[in-house]
Amino acid sequence: MLKNTTIENRSATYNFFLEEKFTAGISLFGPEVKSIRNGDVSIKESFCYVKDGEIWIKNMYIKHYEHSRIEFDSKRDRKLLLKKKEIRKIESFLIDKGKTLIPVRIEVGKLIKVVISIAKGKKNYDKRNTIRERDLDRQNKFGE
Repeated sequence: MLKNTTIENRSATYNFFLEEKFTAGISLFGPEVKSIRNGDVSIKESFCYVKDGEIWIKNMYIKHYEHSRIEFDSKRDRKLLLKKKEIRKIESFLIDKGKTLIPVRIEVGKLIKVVISIAKGKKNYDKRNTIRERDLDRQNKFGE
């Protein structure tokens, strides 16, 4: 079991400019918590949306826990737990065209928290610049 660890969405920083981050709780079933603590979770293709004044995460994959008798859909929509003030702030950010809400990482500790971020998509030339900057940093770090 993983304790005090994080599960990253590394493609988020490559595909998006991350603007403002929020930390949210998540509503889960018992076997889902066990699977997340085992590290059997992926947020690579997931995104968040606002519905009826609540924020939901879609396409978050949680593997079925092998010792559980409770069946659940591994990609079901899960509710994120935020304060109303934060939800209103997120809604005001999402009014702008081209902005979306994506999960950046899952923090596993005593509680399971999801860090979400307001994001704006990158163009292809921005992605090439990101790759170029990473290569330069790697060369400077290792002196190649």
